[in-house]
Amino acid sequence: MANRFITGSALVLRVRASGESNREAFFLTAERGLIRATVYGGPKSRLRSYVAPFHSGILYLYHDPVRDSYKVSDFDVASWRPGIREVYERTVRAGAICETILAGHGGGSDWSDALRLANLSFDAMEIADAPCSRRIALHFLWNWAELLGVRPDLDADELHLNIKNPGALRWLRVVENLDPALLTRYTLDDISLQYAQTLCIEILASALGRRLASWRDI
Repeated sequence: MANRFITGSALVLRVRASGESNREAFFLTAERGLIRATVYGGPKSRLRSYVAPFHSGILYLYHDPVRDSYKVSDFDVASWRPGIREVYERTVRAGAICETILAGHGGGSDWSDALRLANLSFDAMEIADAPCSRRIALHFLWNWAELLGVRPDLDADELHLNIKNPGALRWLRVVENLDPALLTRYTLDDISLQYAQTLCIEILASALGRRLASWRDI
């Protein structure tokens, strides 16, 4: 019976209605990757305000082995990140990051690294201005490609032939291992930024077999 109760670090990616009063939540967890769980309770339920996109903390779940389903018992929120919802650009770009994580199956098996990257990106996104929030989203996509094992070698001759913009390649090389919070210092002209964005999207679209509609908002 004890193993039916699960506790671990988690980030809320998506929440949607489930039935008349319940909700279905999707989490990225460090220990188990992506988990879908039911949040029971009506509008006055404390969990409804706790389990919301971009929130991260310690998740408490009950697992029903017969139905192989999960129920949220509690969620101890460590980071609320209200600033993401205060600015439109932050909200849509953070949403695109969430959709990318869901489409990429939580980063393969590198769940703890995936969770760390997402949390750092959202921490930086919460206080970023519109131009910087775009760079944060792009930085996430580039590093997500690395987690999926599809990020190309920036020194490859073929890549340089296809991306005729040294500024884009130089920026990607400089920021790839950077804390997203430092991206305020690493700006990029609009043309180079567009080249870099196109490259990231093409790489991920090829890996996932489709383009996400949310990438248009980045």
